[in-house]
Amino acid sequence: MRPRLDPADRAAVGTWLASRAALLVLTVAGARQLSGTRAGDVPGLLTRWDRWDVELFRKVAEFGYSGYPAHYPDPGIEAFFPGFPLVLSLAHRLVLSWTAAGLLVSLVAGCAASVWLSRLAALDGVRGDRAVLYLVLSPYAVFLAAGYSESLFLALALPGWYCARRGWWRAAGLLVAGACAVRISGLFLAVGLLVQYGLTVRRVRPDAAWLLAPFGALLAYAAYLHALTGDWLRWPHAQVQGWDRQLTLPWETLATTWTAARQPAQGAEYAWSWHAEILAVLLGVVLTAVLLRRRRWAEGVYVGLSVAALATSSYYLSVARATLLWFPLWLLLAEAAQRRRWVHPAYVWVCAPLMALGVLTFTSGRWVG
Repeated sequence: MRPRLDPADRAAVGTWLASRAALLVLTVAGARQLSGTRAGDVPGLLTRWDRWDVELFRKVAEFGYSGYPAHYPDPGIEAFFPGFPLVLSLAHRLVLSWTAAGLLVSLVAGCAASVWLSRLAALDGVRGDRAVLYLVLSPYAVFLAAGYSESLFLALALPGWYCARRGWWRAAGLLVAGACAVRISGLFLAVGLLVQYGLTVRRVRPDAAWLLAPFGALLAYAAYLHALTGDWLRWPHAQVQGWDRQLTLPWETLATTWTAARQPAQGAEYAWSWHAEILAVLLGVVLTAVLLRRRRWAEGVYVGLSVAALATSSYYLSVARATLLWFPLWLLLAEAAQRRRWVHPAYVWVCAPLMALGVLTFTSGRWVG
């Protein structure tokens, strides 16, 4: 792996840092314009980013899964994988604020993810800075900045996939193992990694053993939860206990989500979010079909398994946010923009306002997804 940044890497980093500056402007301006309070009562910058799952990740980082008695139990807290809280606790040694520590982790991890997304794009012969731009302009890109696990997952998954594309299987296995410690999405990436190995090597060699490392990371977390709770299946049980999510038939999941989206009495932001979740599942199905049609089998398996898992839960939840993790999407968009000039302006003009809306909504404490 290249230790130095070449011009394409620097362009990717520049795109990432410029997008962070834009989010800072949006946060400050949004606080002043949309708070509905007196100027002296406008919430501070860090307060605007201390929303939703940020607090849950902080609890795990500060107190562990057993928790501080005054705050716990939080139903379903074990659904949050330990990778991000561990890194968050390390970052907190550098900055006093937990919220600032989360922002710092996402900033650094996102910068690394941008470089590796650009390098993956170079393997496909497309502009890496365009792929990064489309990622940071995603309508749900706010979760790449907040103290959430998406940026850290990409910072491990993308170099892991790059190593797999180059045939560096030991590094690929270890990096994807790290991704497995951050999110359950790592499991689907690990399966895709096995497919990539089979397509590339076509026989089992000693280096294939490294591809078991991701599954070892998942088993280690299951063993830890068993030691803590006595339940080997604590993670899926936490999904049920905390969010009432369990395996259902896909048409039942769609029906439940569609019914929720059409409820006139609920908050408008929730109705918007339910519709976005449905569109995200449709996008995932189309993306999987495109990848399989183009014989990008391993990437198709990764995205397809991700979509299948999300589409067979009790209802669609965080699917729109999960699109950030479908890195083949950003590569295909960059390729399409290279072939058809209208793709780039169309994407920017449609998605940039939606990205800004997501930032303003999140930092105002309203539900995004």
